[in-house]
Amino acid sequence: MTVEQNVLQQHSQKHQQTLLNQLREVTGTTDVQLLQQALQVSHGDLAEAVAFLTEKNAKVPQQDEATYYQTTQVGNDRYISVGSQADTSEYLPHPALPGAVPSQGDTNVIDLTGDDKDDLQRAIALSLEESSRAFRETGITDEEQAISRVLEASIAENKASLKRTHTEVWSDSPNPHDRKRMENCPVGLKNVGNTCWFSAVIQSLFNLLEFQRLVLHYSPPARVQDLPRNQKEHRNLPFMQELRNLFSLMVGSKRKYVDPSCAVEILKDAFKSSESQQQDVSEFTHKLLDWLEDAFQMKAEEDREGEKPKNPMVELFYGRFLAVGVLEGKKFENTEMFGQYPLQVNGFKDLHECLEAAMIEGEIESLHSSAENSAKSGQEHWFTELPPVLTFELSRFEFNQALGRPEKIHSKLEFPSMLYMDRYMDRNREITRIKREEIRRLKEHLTLLQQRLERYLSYGSGPKRFPLADVLQYAMEFTSSKPVCTSPVGDFDTSAPPGGTTGQLLLASSTAEQGPSTPPEGLAPALAPTPAPSTQQRVPIHKPFTQSRLPPDLPMHPAPRHITEEELRVLEGCLHRWRSEVENDTRDLQGSISRIHRTIELMYSDKSMMQVPYRLHAVLVHEGQANAGHYWAYIYDPHQRCWMKYNDISVTKSSWEELVRDSFGGYRNASAYCLMYINDKKPFLIEEEFDKETGQMLSGLDKLPPDLKAYVKEDNGLFDKEMEEWNTLQARKAQQEKLALAVAAAATAAVAETATTTSPQPMSTEPSTPDNSAPHQDPEYMEQPSPTDFSRHLQEDTERAISKAAAEQQEERSPEGLLTAAMMTPNMQGIIMSIGKARTVFEKLGPEAAFFKAIKVEYTRLLRFAQEDTAPGNDYRLQHVIVYFIQNQAPKKILERTLLMQFADRNLGFNERCKSIMKVARAKLDLIKPEEINMEEYEMWHQDYRNFRETTIFLMIGLELFQKKSFVEALMYLIYSYQYNRELLVKGLYRGHDDELIGLYRRECLLKLNENAAGMFESGEEPEVSNGLSIMNELVVPCIPLLLVHDIEKDLLSVEDMRNRWCSYLGQEMEPNLQEKLTDFLPKLLDCSTEIKSFHDPPKLPTYSTLELVERYGRVMASLSRVPADGR
Repeated sequence: MTVEQNVLQQHSQKHQQTLLNQLREVTGTTDVQLLQQALQVSHGDLAEAVAFLTEKNAKVPQQDEATYYQTTQVGNDRYISVGSQADTSEYLPHPALPGAVPSQGDTNVIDLTGDDKDDLQRAIALSLEESSRAFRETGITDEEQAISRVLEASIAENKASLKRTHTEVWSDSPNPHDRKRMENCPVGLKNVGNTCWFSAVIQSLFNLLEFQRLVLHYSPPARVQDLPRNQKEHRNLPFMQELRNLFSLMVGSKRKYVDPSCAVEILKDAFKSSESQQQDVSEFTHKLLDWLEDAFQMKAEEDREGEKPKNPMVELFYGRFLAVGVLEGKKFENTEMFGQYPLQVNGFKDLHECLEAAMIEGEIESLHSSAENSAKSGQEHWFTELPPVLTFELSRFEFNQALGRPEKIHSKLEFPSMLYMDRYMDRNREITRIKREEIRRLKEHLTLLQQRLERYLSYGSGPKRFPLADVLQYAMEFTSSKPVCTSPVGDFDTSAPPGGTTGQLLLASSTAEQGPSTPPEGLAPALAPTPAPSTQQRVPIHKPFTQSRLPPDLPMHPAPRHITEEELRVLEGCLHRWRSEVENDTRDLQGSISRIHRTIELMYSDKSMMQVPYRLHAVLVHEGQANAGHYWAYIYDPHQRCWMKYNDISVTKSSWEELVRDSFGGYRNASAYCLMYINDKKPFLIEEEFDKETGQMLSGLDKLPPDLKAYVKEDNGLFDKEMEEWNTLQARKAQQEKLALAVAAAATAAVAETATTTSPQPMSTEPSTPDNSAPHQDPEYMEQPSPTDFSRHLQEDTERAISKAAAEQQEERSPEGLLTAAMMTPNMQGIIMSIGKARTVFEKLGPEAAFFKAIKVEYTRLLRFAQEDTAPGNDYRLQHVIVYFIQNQAPKKILERTLLMQFADRNLGFNERCKSIMKVARAKLDLIKPEEINMEEYEMWHQDYRNFRETTIFLMIGLELFQKKSFVEALMYLIYSYQYNRELLVKGLYRGHDDELIGLYRRECLLKLNENAAGMFESGEEPEVSNGLSIMNELVVPCIPLLLVHDIEKDLLSVEDMRNRWCSYLGQEMEPNLQEKLTDFLPKLLDCSTEIKSFHDPPKLPTYSTLELVERYGRVMASLSRVPADGR
């Protein structure tokens, strides 16, 4: 046999074994012969094989006990067989596979097919014990697990309905600067349609620098004219080239994230699936490594003709283990190769327990004995060669044959950041066996001690049990209590006369038991109650306090009544002694249990068993259910010494605590699905590459071969061009806006000048000259009259001037009286008031001195406003831009120019004093040189203030609509107010509003919409059902990623509430059309991705004057202080 034939045969066997493993995991079938038969019938098609096995299992309810090694057995006391053995087979792994649970006999198997009631009681007792033990270990109740199974089963009921009607992808930001890579920040991968599985695996492999180098420097075989020789090569070579291109962009791109579409498309063709179907990480990783191995194998065969080729992928990811065991009394030993090592999760608390169960299968006592005729079967696995990259595949999905649906296992599983593999190595076989035996004995002793301790901590024979020390303490408290007796009649008013109401009540009640005609013993006939006249029928009255009297000697609290002092002293002494003995025994048992736990933990801590260290490199996390969810990866950065979270385009710093929360399981349905460890003694796996001549570390484009360097430079050039085009477009738009503003300002000035020359103006005879040095348009919050309203203001000025001329003998009125408050903005009111206060200075020293006096008065007033702590409804920032600037520490030049612009307002020209001060302000503006102030910075500050006003309007309208219960209309306003407000708060604490307040009403609005939509769905009426699902699909579901992205606890709980509301319908009886719509909708709701999809455009905002905005905002904020968000 040639080398090529040998390699092909090995690869064929390995590929068949991979298919067997995948088929076994998907269907839960553990019969090897049946699995092989399914593959033969389906000709290697995995989907047809699953269908064949599902039909086969439906027809075969029971298995033959004779074929022990090929059939499943009850191997764990966690499962109770009710009925036939086939009921438990879906939960049990094959004894010959890694992860099988050691058989412990059939002690808990109870036959309930008969009429024996004792068996039924035992089954119930064992079931309750199992439920409590499972809850203690996993924190998940049986009810929650049952709900989860029903949920997953219902979601998967109709496979066609699970597929989304369209592929949801990101819409890139049109601004390329938003997509620009930060310096030295890792590059993300764009999700091109449910491809988070691709991103998680590729990022984990890319950050293995040795793997990265192998891919980047891969060159296809030189005999290109002979290739591709088959379909495999036709597929693998293009994929390798696309993978090289993708890796090169991840190394040197200027983009924040890159598009992996080309590589993904080749993979999806191989998977033969629609582009909207999410792939399984383990399946994809198997496929990826197979392709890479094949590609490198072709290259290796070309480079080493005549020699046995070395495949770098095999050397990096594949190891070997020795299987030693006994089959039907006969010992065997063989070596096998492995890549991803599968581990069962269910029933184990940490990674070492999973590995121990995977390494020992079946009855292993005969492995160490010389009895060749033993009928027991089992095997051990011992690693002979571990790969540099050790990957564990955690089997968190299992196939429930009873429901015919896959389920996800949510139980918690801990794993260490440093894993020592010495105990699993073949060279340590004898030492490990000794230690395992010692641990087994310690655990048996530990079980006995825990049982004894349980008797102390749960004492009693009834349903309620208490710690024995507490029981003795309660007895001591009882014995030390003194009886305090009181008569029940003492509670009544004994000072009342015998013939009064109270006396009659007591007497009547005391005679009730003796009969109505006989007085009580010792009571004089004269004092006996007089019977009512026969003509008047008495109605019996219920008197609970007298007809149900307590015994007269009953003490007020429990206490011994018949005990001598000697008896009491002896009893107290005994109780004290017994309690001390119980406490000592409890402490001793707890101490012994702690010491045994510590001994077990330190069993492998000696240096000889810590020589094979593997450090955790990457954790692939899945959040969701069996048929819907999201993948991301945590990857350790050894250079920054921190964990990084790779979530599609988002790459952020993380922590071990966040990794533990998301990866161990039991939190938000998120758990690790794949663990990647690297040999800590082989630093080349993660070491950077250095230049051989200069000795400097290579980075960026220097790491790439020439062809890839040219490819990346070309892509970077396209991105630079895109940014230049964007900058040019924005500059053109800005220029056009300025030109339009200039035209509008010129038109306004022309109208004003015409009106000035044609209208009588006794106040001033000077024409107003246009000021070209001032900006063409003031910001909208410095509100000025529009050209259409200008003549109206001039007419009012004229009327005031005539009134003034008629009363010229009177004292000149102050400027405050010239314009009413309703006609002026808060800014104008302040300016006029400050000019009024500078009146004396104006008369004595002239307009310039009055200008300085007025501007000082106004700035002092605004500074006081900025320093005041006011209620949310009285926000001075809305009234005065200067207050906003002061609170956010704007530069002094920005404040000065803004204040000058307000004093230079043309509307101040209604009398000589104001007009003179306005001219001084304009002159001061002319004196400001262009280099003295950064106009771009000036415009930026004013743009920020305009954004603040817009955010306020979004919030105000959203809250008003929310209070009117118009939740559909309110949602978009609240969503955008929250998003814009967060952008403002990034720049400073006082740039925006209270984000907790906006977040509260955003959550409440979504919860109200969710509740309303659920109510429509419950109605069952077709228009209502469609409207409810439309609300969810168009409004609620697109907003869920916005609640998940910032990881705020209250937002996360709200999402869980919304999901639980819809999941509660699963398992309920409903019409088939409703069930179909529910199963189509639920995967969208349960998608745990934080990807921000394309969203609704923001609503069009109306224009408000400052006075109107301040008034409405204050009114809605005041109403919030009276009514909570939930309306109660």
